[in-house]
Amino acid sequence: MNAEIRTERVRANGLDFHVNTCGEGDRLALCLHGFPEIGYSWRHQLPLLASLGYRAWAPDLRGYGESDKPKGVKNYAVEHLVEDAAALIDASGAKETIVLAHDWGVMIALQLASHQVRPLERIVIFNGATMGAWQRPGRMRLRDLKRSFYALFFQLPFLPERALAARDFAAIRTTFRGPMSGRPDRFTKEDIRIFKEAMARPGALMGGINYYRAQIGRGGFKRMAARGFPVIETPMLMIWGEDDPVLIPSTTDGASDSVKDLTLRFLPGVGHWVPQEAAEEVNEMLTAWLAGKPVPGSETVSPGYAGE
Repeated sequence: MNAEIRTERVRANGLDFHVNTCGEGDRLALCLHGFPEIGYSWRHQLPLLASLGYRAWAPDLRGYGESDKPKGVKNYAVEHLVEDAAALIDASGAKETIVLAHDWGVMIALQLASHQVRPLERIVIFNGATMGAWQRPGRMRLRDLKRSFYALFFQLPFLPERALAARDFAAIRTTFRGPMSGRPDRFTKEDIRIFKEAMARPGALMGGINYYRAQIGRGGFKRMAARGFPVIETPMLMIWGEDDPVLIPSTTDGASDSVKDLTLRFLPGVGHWVPQEAAEEVNEMLTAWLAGKPVPGSETVSPGYAGE
């Protein structure tokens, strides 16, 4: 896995995207990150995917890093985000596509797959809002609201950006080594610097927070629910960090009813940032699954899981 990670600019859906890329060929592996991340989040998977014969692309999504950051909450509606991913697939010219997704990237990937926006060979998701969570909006409990309070805070104008930028972006610098992480030692000082500088770029904080505003405050989730979630025919590997304090293991409930061919694995002691915290385990699972071999790991939550 010595393939070099390069960067390039890709024009798609009327925007310029900064893309981390590795490998060659006409089989695309499109990697979609979450908040507050950038394409750099997939640094451990890109060389592996290249070694498996894929041209791996990990873009900074709209609003993030060195990609374009259109102004206005409406420009971060789910419809635009899905169109971005579809346009990136088109721009690649690939004959086959797999998608890997984490956090907000999961929402995009599931919309691509459930509505067959573009043909996908396989899909891999890590700790993000799943089909079951969206299909039961009326059953949100008090403890769910407590875990997601930050998302409600993000609905306020300007204040969230100021809070996250305070004390030299302390909230950004600590999120990867705080309660959201099960293995904080996996993030180096250089990793933290890169994420902090990416979110310090003009417009990046607002761009990232606008994902929450557009889906929660401006009806993106409601529109998705209204469209429905057809059963996903694309084979899916779901890898879940058990120690994520927000997207706890029960978030996966209902996934088996929404995916025709689902492989689910739980990782004990791993928090929200699964591809970065558990790179070795993740890459082993990816290698096996993409080769059609049995995927190592547990299909159920470990006995030591603390619960809700």
